[in-house]
Amino acid sequence: MNQAILFIIIANVITSMKGFKDYSFINSYKFQVNRILAGEKIRMLTSGFLHVDWTHLGFNMYALYLFGAIVTNGMGTLSFVIIYLGSLLTGSLYSLRFHKNEPYYSAVGASGAVSGILFSGIILAPNKLYNFIFFPFVDIPGYILGVGYLLYSIYGMKKQLGNVGHAAHLGGAMGGFVLTLILNPEVFVAHTFVVVLLTIPIVLLLLFGDKLKNL
Repeated sequence: MNQAILFIIIANVITSMKGFKDYSFINSYKFQVNRILAGEKIRMLTSGFLHVDWTHLGFNMYALYLFGAIVTNGMGTLSFVIIYLGSLLTGSLYSLRFHKNEPYYSAVGASGAVSGILFSGIILAPNKLYNFIFFPFVDIPGYILGVGYLLYSIYGMKKQLGNVGHAAHLGGAMGGFVLTLILNPEVFVAHTFVVVLLTIPIVLLLLFGDKLKNL
């Protein structure tokens, strides 16, 4: 395993375990709209290293392990770290934008950062096939997975489905997508169709995302 991926996984495990035992620790560092707007901007970063339970932590770290390898192999360690931290921040920023009128909205988890790594991996290897526990006999190309992920997250954000930070997922995905193109512009030439396909829902989301609650 790449050392940067291993380090980030260890950091998430250590801080999350601390939070499992000490709710005041989570309360001090989680994403919370009113505290961030009051000046505690560090929460937009620290919240990404906290999780509510082992299942939440396990899913995020497993996805990071799978897609992080594609990014580090394709772009190197430094680019991986930039995309991970950049996606964490864009996820928090988009979540803050969407929930700005909900002062007590709070969240934790690395999902925004992991979404960015996921999208980076998808546009680096759009034809790579994936299958999942719910559909073990169906192979899904990465670019189809990317479009489906965006559409589901948009729907989930509008409907506020489950105890899930869909806005952070979308913000992180957008961050990973843009940062990958900036750091590795050759991807646009190599996978033009996929980049354009994924750009369409992202642009629509940026233009009309604030109106989702009113639809």
